[in-house]
Amino acid sequence: MPTPHTRSTLSLVLSTALAVGCAAPAAGPGTVAFVDVAVLPMDREGVLEGQTVVVVDGVITEMGPAGEIRVGAGATILDGTGRYLMPGLAEMHAHVPPGDNPPREAVEEILFLYVANGITTIRGMLGSAYQIPLADELERGEVLGPTFYVAAPSLNGNTAPTPEAAERLVRVHAAAGYDLQKIHPGVPLPAWDHMIEVAREVGLTFGGHVPADVGLVHAMATGMSTVDHLDGYVQAVAPPGVVSQINAGQIDLGGLLEQSVDQRRIDDIVQLTVDEDVYVVPTMYLWENLYGTTDPEPFLAQPEMRYVSAAQRDAWRRQAAGGPLGTPEELEAFFGLRAQILEALADAGAGILMGTDSPQLFNVPGFALHREMAAMAESGMTNHQILLSGTANVGRYAREHLGLDHRFGTVAPGQRADLVLLASNPLDDLDNLTDRVGVMVRGRWIPRAELDAGLEALAVKHAGGGG
Repeated sequence: MPTPHTRSTLSLVLSTALAVGCAAPAAGPGTVAFVDVAVLPMDREGVLEGQTVVVVDGVITEMGPAGEIRVGAGATILDGTGRYLMPGLAEMHAHVPPGDNPPREAVEEILFLYVANGITTIRGMLGSAYQIPLADELERGEVLGPTFYVAAPSLNGNTAPTPEAAERLVRVHAAAGYDLQKIHPGVPLPAWDHMIEVAREVGLTFGGHVPADVGLVHAMATGMSTVDHLDGYVQAVAPPGVVSQINAGQIDLGGLLEQSVDQRRIDDIVQLTVDEDVYVVPTMYLWENLYGTTDPEPFLAQPEMRYVSAAQRDAWRRQAAGGPLGTPEELEAFFGLRAQILEALADAGAGILMGTDSPQLFNVPGFALHREMAAMAESGMTNHQILLSGTANVGRYAREHLGLDHRFGTVAPGQRADLVLLASNPLDDLDNLTDRVGVMVRGRWIPRAELDAGLEALAVKHAGGGG
């Protein structure tokens, strides 16, 4: 662990990097104008060329052709010529450090990693009491980081084995102010059904894993808000013999999995997803890592590993030591079916939400989202569908399922100014999302040089064994 002096030095470097820009001044509350920029509005397809977007005190107030929008004196002007402005991205299955009182520096480092990667909204899926006031601090701009939706500690087979236990937790979590209820495996059907009644009464939505006793169809029919990791989808479309193998933790599927799935099963479960307005957080990249890793070293050599501690890297190395959970042929069939389901969901108009489960295996917060997008593309989703999953879809989810501020996810007057300015068009190539000129969080403009300085501070810290 770093000494207190090391921690103070790191905090100083980060705060300096985020307060003194090397390429352009940081802009806080006030007026900022992106002038003559191409806009990806994400409330429609395509790009709007030659726009001026005006932000006042963290809210977009005007947007229109550059020749028609007048910018008042005293505004910070950001030249958008040849650049692309889009909504900030969302990480909808995030984790920040759990526990009652984790080191504040560790928390703020993770929040910074999200912002440095253009992520301006996260949904934390491993709730702790300290995260509720932290979300308020973020909303007020007292801490640099994304808007934070906080899930309550999970209902699972241990915490909610009975209807009474499930009711007690749901009432406690709703009263505490959590934004949603996290579900883990193991909840028995009687506890689930009673939990549904209580959750509706107190107005607490729920999502996460699908307990085996409940099943995907019943979970969706009773109001599950999000199904994370495509949980339960393979079981829902596969024949009973294959389902029993999956439920036993086996991937001994071979060609049986691919050959036995009736396309009508997929069509039916996809249509039910749309009909019940259930959102899906697929975490494709994580599943490939969890099931298919043969050698951890190429993952640990990825550039983003500079920004996590040696202890975290060692933990991932140990976690991957067991090797893949099937033969190459079996895993190809398993992953192929997951990809087929995801493509069908996206094409049918189901609500897909971008998420990674960071910092699970080899998933560095922020950076993992870009690897997830590549996996989504390999599954057959278009670039536009993928960008929607991290922008406009999330705003709609916040409005319709969480009942919270949904003024984000698109570029339009009245929306919160969570924005990313890029030097190239991400609709042409998703890798262009890393070609950032800067990130705006609730109206605070942070140029690329400041983001890079903060990342370098983290790299220096962890190169010295800190963390």
